[in-house]
Amino acid sequence: MTLSAELRELTGPTWDAAVGHRFVDELWRGQLDPAVLTTYLVQDHQFFDSFLALMGAAVAAADRLEPRVVHARQLGLVAGPENDFFARALDTLDVPLPERTDPVLLAPTAGFVELMDTARRSADYASCLAVLLVAEWLYLDWATRPDATAPDEPLQREWIELHRGSAFETWVTFLRTEFDRVVVGLEPADLERVRDMFVRTVDLELAFFDAAYS
Repeated sequence: MTLSAELRELTGPTWDAAVGHRFVDELWRGQLDPAVLTTYLVQDHQFFDSFLALMGAAVAAADRLEPRVVHARQLGLVAGPENDFFARALDTLDVPLPERTDPVLLAPTAGFVELMDTARRSADYASCLAVLLVAEWLYLDWATRPDATAPDEPLQREWIELHRGSAFETWVTFLRTEFDRVVVGLEPADLERVRDMFVRTVDLELAFFDAAYS
């Protein structure tokens, strides 16, 4: 069993709770309360900068040209369409500028920022991949419901569409393959650190959905 599969199994209860969260169910129905959606997007936007920086760190830390190019291309997509979505969504929800630029960070948001910054500062490719993999793989899971129809509500529909489809599936498959490749041969202490970062990211994903209702 690959390490990514092992860790997915290990974190199964928490992972599945996030994928099947009330937030996700309401999102798919297009019935998220605007206040909940606003809290979620405002907080998510606060670690967007750290996420971009982490992706940049993966570009720098990659040990081969081919994966470096893949990371760089995906970084451009996130900095483009996803960044544009945040601007439009926060305008639509009438979020005041101070709440966009300097809101009070909820605990999971602060935890995500700290974790992403820790992985970035480490300049360790495996650590960067551990956080990126969970962040993207878990979102692909909740955004992929083969028998469900995406809602008509435009913001909630677009947020789903940003995290599914063949291109996003290819990206997640790449992250899994890279993660499983680079962890081979790690020293026990390094391997344990990477495992801890994976598990911590899964915990934060569930906590982040919970916090949207705070």
